[in-house]
Amino acid sequence: MDIRKSFLYFLSVVPAVASYFMFLPSLFASPGNKTQGMANGLTQAGQRKFDYFYYEGAKLKTEGKYDAAFDMFSYCYELDSTSSAVLYELAMFQMQRKRPEKAIEMMKKAVEHSPDNFTYCITLAGLERNMGMYGEAAESYQKLADRHPDKIELYYYLAEAMTQKGDIDEAIKAYDKLEASMGMNETLSMQKFKLYQSIGQHEKAFDEIIALADKYPMNAHYQLLLGDLYLENKDNEKAHACYQKAHGIDPNDPRYIVSMANYYDAVGDKEASENEIRAALANEELDIDTKVAILSRYIQRLQQTQQGLAKADLLFLTLLEQHPEDTELKMMYGGLLQAEGKQDEAKLQFQLVTEMAPDNEPAWQQLLNLALKEEDTKEVIRICEKCIQLFPESPEYYFYMGIGYFQEKEYQKTLDVYRTGLKVVPEENRVMKSNFYGQIGDVYYQLGNMEETYKAYDEALKYNENNTFVLNNYSYFLTLDKKDLKKAERMAALCIKLEPDNATYLDTYAWVFFMEGNYSLAKIYIENALSKDKTSNAELVEHYGDILFMSGEKEKAVEQWKKAKEMGKESTILDEKITKGKYIENNTGKGE
Repeated sequence: MDIRKSFLYFLSVVPAVASYFMFLPSLFASPGNKTQGMANGLTQAGQRKFDYFYYEGAKLKTEGKYDAAFDMFSYCYELDSTSSAVLYELAMFQMQRKRPEKAIEMMKKAVEHSPDNFTYCITLAGLERNMGMYGEAAESYQKLADRHPDKIELYYYLAEAMTQKGDIDEAIKAYDKLEASMGMNETLSMQKFKLYQSIGQHEKAFDEIIALADKYPMNAHYQLLLGDLYLENKDNEKAHACYQKAHGIDPNDPRYIVSMANYYDAVGDKEASENEIRAALANEELDIDTKVAILSRYIQRLQQTQQGLAKADLLFLTLLEQHPEDTELKMMYGGLLQAEGKQDEAKLQFQLVTEMAPDNEPAWQQLLNLALKEEDTKEVIRICEKCIQLFPESPEYYFYMGIGYFQEKEYQKTLDVYRTGLKVVPEENRVMKSNFYGQIGDVYYQLGNMEETYKAYDEALKYNENNTFVLNNYSYFLTLDKKDLKKAERMAALCIKLEPDNATYLDTYAWVFFMEGNYSLAKIYIENALSKDKTSNAELVEHYGDILFMSGEKEKAVEQWKKAKEMGKESTILDEKITKGKYIENNTGKGE
């Protein structure tokens, strides 16, 4: 596995350091800035041991053996807790393990011991920003900018951090410094425009865009942008003047048509607005890409102004008559129909695309999403079978086909699909592997094979220790088996920690305490579950009755059992509880 992939997660959550990837220390660089004997409290023999384990850790990391590498670096930390290089490596591992607080703690120590190291400082700033510690991030970026004034991009990160902190004046100053180095450009001007608007300095906001339009007088886009801003500010006359100027610069700019349609809407001429768009779409001199761009912008406008999307239907039909073979147009139309709630018509458009271009994966995915929403399991299976033929390296189709077979109660086929799909899942996609094993565990539960159920769940948690679906089912099934209740309690507690408002997980936690005989805690958590339940789950109500009975509140228990029956819960055991007025143990499963 390419070592760069090990940093993908880190870069995705710390975008501020992405551009500095080239500055990341070499895996075989010196393990610290204190390598001479005794300077870090190590003897020469201790230093040799430290160096050996550090380079061994770096080597294991390049081989993709991350757990072993983490152990090596952890041992180095035990030998020398002041090594910035080791602290940096461990911080990266903590990010991969989704422990950002621990990562920040270690990066702060790395910076403390190596305050002049650019990589450590920029990494810490990025971590702080992504953790919402905007004040600390702004301070870190400010220090970096002061030390490295030649790295002008630091002012962009500083401006973002200041904006998030709420210090708008300082954010504008940072953008000014960027502009002084880079020159005027749309991105910076728009950022400053938004900031000035946010603090009510509207004149300065408009000055930014006016300056941009003045600097590039032959750029139609800036005239249109200025016109749009005037239109938003209800200055229709100035908006119209800007639009006409833009049209004189570039009469074929598709944005002009949408802007003029907006203008006519603003002055109350709805017919002229619609005619502007229709005329553009009917214009044979305009190419299909331009027409699609016009239509796309028009739909965005309808959505932004919360107007009915039905207005766009006829426009799409006009274009489809002109370009019946254009699959991108059909995809767009299908998306519009979905937004309007016309699922069957949307499905037809996506089906046409798959027939015209079988390798169009987004069209297949749209069909699959519709089938899943409609709970049409046979259609899910059909689509997935086709997609596996067309896209054999995509594991998600095995996953959803397995769900289809599971719903059809064809459990052996489900297992076969998941076992085959596991071979396709990339080793680094641990979350998906965990989900596959979780589904396998659910299948074995339906087959009554608890040994294989728990084995599959263990495998799922090995790949993702925070898989709440698995943790919940595993915990609940252990209570039904009346085994290892402390383990069940730990897993249910982790579920609540990860999703404290999930009624199902609160119910499971309550049931663990019930099985342990701790009825007071069971009652607290089942009442919490009922307060968070938005689905009118009759099973939660029945459980509440069970817990009330064992708490000595027998009459209230019967009331809850009757309520569960009224809500649609049907079982002979529930009927027996109501008739006899006492709790009767039920070992049927719950699962998700």
